[in-house]
Amino acid sequence: MNDRAALDLLVSQGPLTRTQIGALTGLSKPTASQLLARLEAAGLVRTTGNVTGRPGPNAQLYEINPTAAHIAALAVDQLGITAAVADITGRVLGEERVGTDAVDEAAPNRTAQLVARAVDGALAKAGLGREDLHGAVIGTPGALDPRTGRLRYAPHLPDWHSRALKEELADVLGTPITIENDVNLAAVAEQQDGAAQDFDDFVLVWADEGVGAAIVLGGRLLRGATGGAGEIGYMPLPGAPLARGGDHSAAQPDAGGGFQRLVGSPSVIALAREYGAAGTRTVQEALDRADVRAEVARRLATGLAAVVAVVDPRLVVLSGEVPQAGGEALRALVEEEFTGLALPRPELRLSDIGGNPILIGALQTALTDARNAVFDTTTG
Repeated sequence: MNDRAALDLLVSQGPLTRTQIGALTGLSKPTASQLLARLEAAGLVRTTGNVTGRPGPNAQLYEINPTAAHIAALAVDQLGITAAVADITGRVLGEERVGTDAVDEAAPNRTAQLVARAVDGALAKAGLGREDLHGAVIGTPGALDPRTGRLRYAPHLPDWHSRALKEELADVLGTPITIENDVNLAAVAEQQDGAAQDFDDFVLVWADEGVGAAIVLGGRLLRGATGGAGEIGYMPLPGAPLARGGDHSAAQPDAGGGFQRLVGSPSVIALAREYGAAGTRTVQEALDRADVRAEVARRLATGLAAVVAVVDPRLVVLSGEVPQAGGEALRALVEEEFTGLALPRPELRLSDIGGNPILIGALQTALTDARNAVFDTTTG
């Protein structure tokens, strides 16, 4: 317990002296010295200079040894895969983007090849090889059904539906693999470093090419019996066609159901064109129009009311391309439209994560897993 407490302090607060570690953990100087010697011998910490400019002998600074473990994180979408490699401190050492056209559609094990290319590219930029990886977390639309091992709720990723997908990817990378829903990973990022910090009960609503939600209750992600908790893109709402069998059809990538057909990125662009802006090509252009912004806010509020009536969270975080393009003006309109639609009135915030929240959440999840394993000094 003392070892883990000291390691967590070094992760969160950076280089510390023996005296500082002792004070923060409540350990005596001799015990803190023994602890640091043990961790240094295990290759988990290293010295990194001295504290100068103070009376008395210079005190040595200790930090986490960044080479103790390396992890990979991946974010998957319809157009390709983004991979990042980081050391145990969380410092990203290399990143690579691979498009789906990098491997021929008819190639055997195409998904594994794409994943391998993305990870190998990131490893090469980091000056590492596959043998250096301790684990990997992959964020993908849909979710693995724990009963069958198959990816569900992602018909637009037809090459990802193998029953042995997780094992196939672990074999090609030579490291343990975790496959997680992409919106759940965005919620992890938001809870650790974003708008949902200090919230144990919140919903993150993702409106992008696809639409989904991550539901966190009591600090834990709600997954559901088939991994489909939060697949609100399929939620039937007035004014949109129903998704009948959309989970099994790859022919209609937008067959996400009512809510997705109302607030997904393609629908927002189509709405602007319906309103007379025939040349609209981006979500940003569409939401720059006040009439489109008002209608999208009404649609978002209607869907949110259904979610809030069931879950009753303290906070709703809006994330993805649509909320980011609409910004505070859209958020304020959603809040206004939401009045009276549901009895619970959660706080409504925009995501404030910089960069790709799915990739960031995958990195954070992989780091947590790696630290739990590598920082366990009771084995070995």
